[in-house]
Amino acid sequence: MPGAWDDAAVAAELAQELSRLKGEVEELQALGQRSADARDLAELAEDDPDLAGQVADGLDELDREMERREVDLLYADPYADYPALVSVHAGAGGTDAQDWAEMLLRMYLQWAESHHAPVDFLDESEGEEAGIKSATVRIGGRRPYGQLRAEKGVHRLVRISPFDSNHRRHTAFALVQVDPEIPDTVEVDIDADDVRTDVYRSSGAGGQHVNKTSSAVRLTHVPTGIVVTCQNERSQQQNRDVAWKVLRSRLLTLQREQRAQHIADLKGDVAAPEWGNQIRSYVLQPYTMVKDLRTGYEVGNVQGVLGGDIDGLVEAYLRWESNRGAAGG
Repeated sequence: MPGAWDDAAVAAELAQELSRLKGEVEELQALGQRSADARDLAELAEDDPDLAGQVADGLDELDREMERREVDLLYADPYADYPALVSVHAGAGGTDAQDWAEMLLRMYLQWAESHHAPVDFLDESEGEEAGIKSATVRIGGRRPYGQLRAEKGVHRLVRISPFDSNHRRHTAFALVQVDPEIPDTVEVDIDADDVRTDVYRSSGAGGQHVNKTSSAVRLTHVPTGIVVTCQNERSQQQNRDVAWKVLRSRLLTLQREQRAQHIADLKGDVAAPEWGNQIRSYVLQPYTMVKDLRTGYEVGNVQGVLGGDIDGLVEAYLRWESNRGAAGG
């Protein structure tokens, strides 16, 4: 698929975007009418204390509605309400990086739990000594992709390594990928000849059956280099179906980035999980601080963030992204 957009996928996305925009216009028109009514009522209430109290109550409600609308505007992405496919990959840093990847995965699982969002494990590859090499989970709930897309990028950890007998400070990196789980009604142009399928014995959950048969599936999209694995379902066919769904979602995300950013090389947007490419730093030594390098937002309670309290970081990113879009940046 050398840069070509599938017509059906484009049409579906545009139709969804049109419907969303129409709804927003209608809501804004209704809000504008309420504001005009309140202004007219305020003129009549200048000499009527009782009516003035009603006007004040109405203005307070309008203020609250404006605040709600401001938050809603942060979730303007047409896929905001879709489930999020979150993948964490250990990067540079050896065993520390694999441990860091598991810490990040735990952070998102605890975030999901605090938001009462269901989680399904799709794939997990354990590290040799500790942590994980990679894992992919599906997170549902309210606006999962709209919120978690703020996490896409390279995350950097600085701490005294528990794996260093000399107790030296180490830096580790992990890459987080976030894609919306697209419905089957949205078509993505994938040439089956471009996808290599490998099967192998699963090491994931699911009982003895998955370990005795070649039930795990790995899909490699050769033109882009995207690799998707799934091993947590009980049968090879189930793993294959889930893997294809994840692959479609990742390719759609890549296509959207290509259209929005005019990327000629479909692999050009993937940042290597190493020094210099991080979006956020988590420092445990010599001080404690989490800082998002895109927004400048800082949190001193690192353990709280690692325990799943990332809402402040997410909202700061969404506001930064919204302001950047409004400025044409």
